[in-house]
Amino acid sequence: MLGLPKGEVFIVPWTSDWEKEYQLEKNRIEHRIGQYIVKVHHIGSTAIRDLSAKPIIDIAIEIKDFQDGEKCVKPLVEIGYFYKGTNVLPERHYFNKGEPRTHQIHMYQSGNRFLLDQLRFRDYLRDNETARNQYAKLKHELSLVSNGNKHKYAEDKTEFVKSILERINK
Repeated sequence: MLGLPKGEVFIVPWTSDWEKEYQLEKNRIEHRIGQYIVKVHHIGSTAIRDLSAKPIIDIAIEIKDFQDGEKCVKPLVEIGYFYKGTNVLPERHYFNKGEPRTHQIHMYQSGNRFLLDQLRFRDYLRDNETARNQYAKLKHELSLVSNGNKHKYAEDKTEFVKSILERINK
């Protein structure tokens, strides 16, 4: 299953289809804006085997220069993305695709601290079954009490994410 309708928050079991969908989308993106890309990453819970997730593929795109993000807007819009600007999330160009929403792009300049934290968190959960299980339990509980409020759901996960990043960065 892929796609999260507006105003809803739910999680579904991990599926290998998410990796396949990421690869297809990565190829579409690279075909359109490859000259600006340093690297494309599959991030978020759909990138972590056996972790239930909201059914949205999160993609991080590293670009050479933050200003290059403006040059990527038109080509990404042409393949179905909506550009939400740079004010939605700190230090990134943000795009989403579909209704229900199926993909999100977080576009950062190489070396950005938010990108590095996302990659470290993803890799830690990939390698640490205990932390992955704790996160899965928390996400399930929060999805039940968030009443469809994606901001509350995300905010309520923040302490867990911070605790993992502190552990990693010691």
